[in-house]
Amino acid sequence: MTVKAQFDHSNCGDCPIRHRAVCAQCDADELEELESIKYYRSFEAGQTIIWSGDQMSFVGSVVAGIASLTQTMEDGRTQMVGLLLPSDFVGRPGRDTAPYDVQATTDVVMCCFRKKPFEELMDHTPHIAHRLLQMTLDELDAAREWMLVLGRKTAREKIASLLSIIARRDASVSQKGLTGSIVFDLPLTREAMADYLGLTLETVSRQISALKKDGVITLEGKRHVTIPDLGRLMEEAGDDSDGGFPV
Repeated sequence: MTVKAQFDHSNCGDCPIRHRAVCAQCDADELEELESIKYYRSFEAGQTIIWSGDQMSFVGSVVAGIASLTQTMEDGRTQMVGLLLPSDFVGRPGRDTAPYDVQATTDVVMCCFRKKPFEELMDHTPHIAHRLLQMTLDELDAAREWMLVLGRKTAREKIASLLSIIARRDASVSQKGLTGSIVFDLPLTREAMADYLGLTLETVSRQISALKKDGVITLEGKRHVTIPDLGRLMEEAGDDSDGGFPV
């Protein structure tokens, strides 16, 4: 069964990101209204989900996979400015066009809502409007913290920070908790990590190998990651607590 097929016939109550998504605080009647305007879309790795400047006909949540937010300058240079992880919201109600290119970094499944009906639903559904505000403020906090990662942290700290973000989000979505070892499949290639962190591919590979050698992480192949002690990884990231990144 494909990833898309897994979600084609699911309902909001069975959604794996239900507890974190924009509909997290909705009651049964509100979920029923959302059901009437939603649909699922799947994208292959490398496929563009939205082009900057496009008219937005939908908003929605990432159900599975990771997408990147990229901005292109007038001379053609591009910069990855963010990652969209499972439960993250795509699009901005009240805004007609997309400010960034959104590209599937891995295979992605999205739960989409027709934009105009969603905006109308927000007007009489405080649970949706309130949850979207919470998510927006979390995104702002994460963006501010990411400025610190890119501007002040060493290469080793950058890698550790990114691994901790992905690990904690994976644990939160799966509701496995953060105690004990955390195991996940790294959804980004090392090339994508280098692009996002402003490092060279060689530096990313070298720092991942160093973290593995020091026992901070273990690797099976290039993608299957185990973090024996999240606290130690956070120390390597230069953070005393959770670094401010929302989980």
